[in-house]
Amino acid sequence: MNGTKSNNKAIGERAEFSLDDVEVKAKQPLYQGFLTTEKWTLRHRLFAGGWTPWIEREVMRRGHAVMVIPYDRQRDEMVVLEQFRVGAMETSDSPWLYEFVAGMIDEGETLEQVAMRELSEETGIQQADLTYALSYLSSPGGTTERIHIYIADVDASHGHKLAGLDAEHEDIKVHRLARTVVMDMLEQGKIDNAASVIGLQWFQLHQQQWLTK
Repeated sequence: MNGTKSNNKAIGERAEFSLDDVEVKAKQPLYQGFLTTEKWTLRHRLFAGGWTPWIEREVMRRGHAVMVIPYDRQRDEMVVLEQFRVGAMETSDSPWLYEFVAGMIDEGETLEQVAMRELSEETGIQQADLTYALSYLSSPGGTTERIHIYIADVDASHGHKLAGLDAEHEDIKVHRLARTVVMDMLEQGKIDNAASVIGLQWFQLHQQQWLTK
């Protein structure tokens, strides 16, 4: 033994701290538009005991979202979207990304209602059997956004070739691709946005329950 104190807390047990161990003194609005930012003044408890000094953090609020991976079990196909994303312009060869159905949660909507609304708007598919996969924080160092992911059992032949709402400036090309092709795209880095990567990796971990239904 090297004398280092062992931490016997198992991974996955309740966290040592909670919201009660954070004190927020102020939230100052900075900007409100498509994205909203605030400056928070806060402090939190330390693992070694005591509190941090008062610190300032810029926090972006953009609501929470639902993403849906449409999967046609009978044809072993996935419905993949291609559309422009401004945030990809600085680091990608093309800002037209391959991704999946997604949308923000409006006040009063359930997750399932958002999933079905966005599935209809972005693919033209009206019917689906939804299975909840997981949720995650998209970038908790600077934004409050949480994304919920569903797998939708669909008939891919009911999808449109082009979709999206003009009012939201959406211009979406809809692709029907074999599941194996989509997984190859993931492996090759052709699908590289976080929600799609995380959703596809979840699907890979659980794909036997889908391929044998």
